[in-house]
Amino acid sequence: MAHLTDKIILITGAAGAVGSAVAAGVREQGGIAIATDLAGADLDLDVTAEADWQRVVDDVAATHGHLDGLVNAAGIVALGSIENLDFATWRRVLSINLDGTFLGCKYAFPLLKPRGGSVVNLSSVSALVGGHNLAAYNASKGGVSLLTKSVALLGARSRPPIRCNAVCPSFLEGPMVDDIAKSARDPAAAMDKMSAGIPLGRMGKPSEVAALCLYLLSDEAAFITGADLPIDGGLTAR
Repeated sequence: MAHLTDKIILITGAAGAVGSAVAAGVREQGGIAIATDLAGADLDLDVTAEADWQRVVDDVAATHGHLDGLVNAAGIVALGSIENLDFATWRRVLSINLDGTFLGCKYAFPLLKPRGGSVVNLSSVSALVGGHNLAAYNASKGGVSLLTKSVALLGARSRPPIRCNAVCPSFLEGPMVDDIAKSARDPAAAMDKMSAGIPLGRMGKPSEVAALCLYLLSDEAAFITGADLPIDGGLTAR
């Protein structure tokens, strides 16, 4: 059981399935969740806008003085191979998924330094295995996973240390997978195919991913850093 009593955790993408589950879990564990998203959260934040990050970090510094954790959960997916993906979509996926994670780590780091803490980046099994029609998503999440290792090695030099890990889910129940299915000729068949490709025979739940994030934010995970942690129903075991 993770214990986050009085820990101050900033969460991006907190209006989404995983981000909202993380925010709820932080509060249930006695922590203070600072939920951010484009709208519908505690603070408005466009993760691709450096000025937004500066504003949010200044607000957190003025209100709390420090951070104990950051969860970079904002992200999008777009289907497309290198043959048919347009450059504008490529840039949007990379901007939100990778640039947003970079800016989060960069601007949260000074607030984590005084007391140490934990960064959790939402990566994907698509950082570990490729898909012919996920060119931008594969590239963005592969970048998130290696950025995570760089941040972890820097954070290990801090005293107290700042840990950084990447959580790598497979298909999850929720809007992102629903959107993928809707783009197929037969959405129901697409959903069945995605579930059938997972050895446990079902999609993951946002609450299951959130539980892993909460563990990594907690002191119980004090010796885990720089890791890609699949939560994928056995998908990458094949």
